[in-house]
Amino acid sequence: MSGLKILVVGASIAGPTTAYWLAKAGAKVTVIERFAHLRTSGQAVDIRTAGVSVMRKMAGMEALVRAKSTQEEGVCFVRDDGTPYGVIRATGNPDQQSLISEYEIFRGDLSKVLFDLTKDNKNINYIFNEQIVSMKQGQTKDEPVTVEFANGTASSEYDLVVACDGATSRTRAMGLNCTVREHIVSTNTWAAYFSIKKDLLQGSKVGQGYSAVGGRFISVGSDPSGSSRVMTMAHNPGNKRDATLPFRNALAEGDVALKRYVAQHYHGAGWTTTSLMQEMMDTDDFYASEIVQVKLPTLSRNRFVLVGDAGYAAGPTGGGTSLALAGAYMLAGELSKHTGDLAAGLQAYEQQIRPLIKEMQKIPPLVSTIMAPQTAWGIWIRNHLFAFVAWTGVAELVGRCLGGAFASTEAFPIPEYEWVG
Repeated sequence: MSGLKILVVGASIAGPTTAYWLAKAGAKVTVIERFAHLRTSGQAVDIRTAGVSVMRKMAGMEALVRAKSTQEEGVCFVRDDGTPYGVIRATGNPDQQSLISEYEIFRGDLSKVLFDLTKDNKNINYIFNEQIVSMKQGQTKDEPVTVEFANGTASSEYDLVVACDGATSRTRAMGLNCTVREHIVSTNTWAAYFSIKKDLLQGSKVGQGYSAVGGRFISVGSDPSGSSRVMTMAHNPGNKRDATLPFRNALAEGDVALKRYVAQHYHGAGWTTTSLMQEMMDTDDFYASEIVQVKLPTLSRNRFVLVGDAGYAAGPTGGGTSLALAGAYMLAGELSKHTGDLAAGLQAYEQQIRPLIKEMQKIPPLVSTIMAPQTAWGIWIRNHLFAFVAWTGVAELVGRCLGGAFASTEAFPIPEYEWVG
């Protein structure tokens, strides 16, 4: 693969990881990001199963992730007055994680870790505040891709374009000649994230979660800086068509309108929700998104390919970050393995990643029931089941019932490639 000229679109988790492995295999990589700088907002994400294996192959990454971890020691659901039903804690075994991950890190911090691992690589060039205007693929698989940019970068030909720009990827729409939402599968769920500049947990490292009727969930977690991170997640019944349309309409209007929508949705939810919504209106790191899955019939077209959420967003399963890390590694590995035959390498990449996608996209019925019950009766049952799990210590067994993302690291072995030292 030495000498290939590759364009990677997106500088979040999938983009830098893809650049890392492609450059390691000898390619010349340009990474573009439409924002002017790395995005530092977003929720806590977990690295699990195959993602842990890939992380351990990236020199120094595991130590950097541990240094930037959320340091959360456990999680609990609370009553309206704030008293907990019980606490589930981490297993202490990074190869068999429970509901609490040994590698939980804020999305922005993980992006920064990956950027720092790649920014000084002579084979990787980052360009911020840039995006694609047009992308013209050749008529055959042997012709390069011609790309024109929006903000001053000279148009150029690339041997391969890799879309790593998220579930609502604009690059995917260009590369596959489809609409942005054409391959998106809604989970009828959206989430919002923000931080508050005070320690709401008063020194505790145990996150608190609370549910209100109507599928409204809200959690508070500690931040190593001494502030608090808040997440709201709203889930609507699966039989309600296009349930996230009002949210998406507010999203299109900007942060002010979106904050008002979130505050209205959580009006009267109980617990400390009223004060949290008041604090939210003044935050400057507010971020919100629809939680979706992306399901594609193919991950590539000629010299265009997708990695991470752009190609296979996992939705609420907890496997998205691990899929992105594994996908980046497998793409570079298979292209290197099939040097001189790009089409064969892309086909082999898809064959390798498909089984993992299948497992990581499985949404067990328990997920929506546990996180966002619709009724007071459902909340009561969930809370008391949680209390039983916390008391009996069978959290590891429950985690295994929640899907592939909670399996052991050995359950999803990754390929070994000769060029990976």
